[in-house]
Amino acid sequence: MQYKKVIAATFLERPNRFIAHVLVNNEKKVAHVKNTGRCKELLVPGARVYLAVADDPSRKTAYDLIAVEKKRDGKPPLLINMDAQAPNAVAAEYLRQHALLGVDAELRREVKYGHSRFDFCIKHRERVAFLEVKGVTLEQSGHAYFPDAPTERGVKHIEELIACLAEGYEAYILFVIQMKEIHAFSPNDQTHPAFGDALRRAAAAGVRILAIDCSVSPDRICFGDPVQVIL
Repeated sequence: MQYKKVIAATFLERPNRFIAHVLVNNEKKVAHVKNTGRCKELLVPGARVYLAVADDPSRKTAYDLIAVEKKRDGKPPLLINMDAQAPNAVAAEYLRQHALLGVDAELRREVKYGHSRFDFCIKHRERVAFLEVKGVTLEQSGHAYFPDAPTERGVKHIEELIACLAEGYEAYILFVIQMKEIHAFSPNDQTHPAFGDALRRAAAAGVRILAIDCSVSPDRICFGDPVQVIL
């Protein structure tokens, strides 16, 4: 996934979950935050952030905040993409190159099943699979976690995937970790125990839990390597 034009800025504050105040060439500007998660460990005053310049001149905000450098003790900053729309684009690229069901499988996006709308439906001959994508931006000492805030919607998606299995479908959850230097992924039981419990039930029922990291630069994100899942 490539962004057209990206500039660097300094994060000042986030008055609400939709906007951030940033410094661009020493001028205070307003940017749209493309992630409604908490991201408290990322968006700290003084952090170096990256903004995608909007194409539409009529927009209320001229920029989208898409990435941030997370400071680390004794290490260079870790660049993290925090665009909530990026994981689905990355997943589409990943699924086209990694045939889960077959090289000529049909890939459809935003497919409704039951009371949910899954990110992908994959069909290959008689096999049909539903796949849900979750973007991950929370990292602690090289271990990635999801979610960074309670997500009842996420629990609902997991329950629906378990229900898919009973109907004869296959089911996957793909965690797209929007950074490199990650050695493992786990559910964030401390923040939302119900999500972790649901994820473990899903794995036991036969839902396949996958995680991949991403190569990230200020103006680009693409899928990287598989990451160990520890439930």
